[in-house]
Amino acid sequence: MQQYTQHIRRELNRLYTSSEIAVLTRLIVEELLGEQNVLITYDKINHLSRLQIEKMDDILSRLKNGEPYQYVFGKTEFYGRIFRVTGDVLIPRPETEELVEWIVSEPYDGTRLILDIGTGSGCIAITLAREIAHARVDAWDISEKALEIAAENAAWNSAEVRFLRADIFQTPPRCGKFNLIVSNPPYVTESEKKQMERNVVDFEPHEALFVPDNRPLLFYERITSLAGELLEDEGRLYFEINRNMAEPVAGLLYDAGFHAVEIKNDISGNPRMIRAIKSAGHGQT
Repeated sequence: MQQYTQHIRRELNRLYTSSEIAVLTRLIVEELLGEQNVLITYDKINHLSRLQIEKMDDILSRLKNGEPYQYVFGKTEFYGRIFRVTGDVLIPRPETEELVEWIVSEPYDGTRLILDIGTGSGCIAITLAREIAHARVDAWDISEKALEIAAENAAWNSAEVRFLRADIFQTPPRCGKFNLIVSNPPYVTESEKKQMERNVVDFEPHEALFVPDNRPLLFYERITSLAGELLEDEGRLYFEINRNMAEPVAGLLYDAGFHAVEIKNDISGNPRMIRAIKSAGHGQT
């Protein structure tokens, strides 16, 4: 097998760091041999079949073209669990794990009625369903393909989540009240696109990433309005945010009648999360 691992390293040299190449080499070998068989068979294999070589070459071609390895291998890890990902959903980020950790760590008595808006791969909804006792979780997305992947991930991770197709700019589904709403909506402005890495811009779904320069808070405005209707009194609203928009989002929440607005930094010290509480009586007619 050594000849093949050397070939992989040569092909990826100068495109990735040495540590990245080491990880990718391991992932490719696992993909070719089967994760369960790697330790048993690795030192005993001197040649690969024609189909295995073709598969290896296809993987290397995609990696050399800049495609994110999570899409190449069709999976990624989030909060200690494996999630399927394709180009129809965003690749979950560490910042989103930190948002989930914030929610999970806060005390709450009784059943949590949770809504995840723009669920994508389902990573937030599924993790909350698994990590929070007595959680009942709904998750919305406008993309049918994303919802299919999210449903697969829920089954894979033994999580009970009700997935619904919903366009939040139209009339939302009739679903009752929640005491927690969370969303990681599109928040990257079009002008920021040129600063982003090519593998993100070229491969991840733009509808889940970008907003117009003249309406950077487009999704926050709409979701905040919906939260005013769908949250119970003193219910909590959590957002992942653009680090350049923390204060405007906070101002939006205060103006909409929420209180106890808190901005939280990620592990790198950037303001990437925000929480607000719905004031009693807000949203009633």
